[in-house]
Amino acid sequence: MEPRVNAPELVVRRFTHEDLPGIRQALLDIHADAYADAMEDEFNQRFPWFVDHWGGNPGFACVIAFDAGEPVAFAYGAPATPKREWWREHFDPASESHRTFSYSELAVRTKYRKTGTAELVSRALLEDRDEDLVVLLVDTEHPRVQLLYESWGFYKVGERQPFPDSPVYAVMLAELPLK
Repeated sequence: MEPRVNAPELVVRRFTHEDLPGIRQALLDIHADAYADAMEDEFNQRFPWFVDHWGGNPGFACVIAFDAGEPVAFAYGAPATPKREWWREHFDPASESHRTFSYSELAVRTKYRKTGTAELVSRALLEDRDEDLVVLLVDTEHPRVQLLYESWGFYKVGERQPFPDSPVYAVMLAELPLK
């Protein structure tokens, strides 16, 4: 399925752990725009810590979409530690698939919402991954976002609150490659 992009022609570039110092500010700026209405929330204010945490993983993978050189959206994550994937707690017995990519974050500047940009960067991040599965979390207060992920092949396997001050999230899983 081709991404539905109505936005201006976007260029998507790939980045790794080694690139984090050069892209860190772009990630923070996009996130600040995308979540401007939620930045009073202490959990969202800790986003720089999450960038450093995930970016410190040697397997960190990130894509950023650019419009005329301006960064407008990103998606990132990293491979999960084999056989220690936290999503397995939602299955009895656990899936036989052992390699999981943890899709940690997606942010799209407000001007680019509802243009297909989220799907564009998500598919770019996940294409050519050699893991069997991808897992992500979606705030249960955003059912339309959950429906969007379901339209890409994800399904809800449970709920999780990873931090005392974080929202409750739907745990969503999909087989790779995405359909």
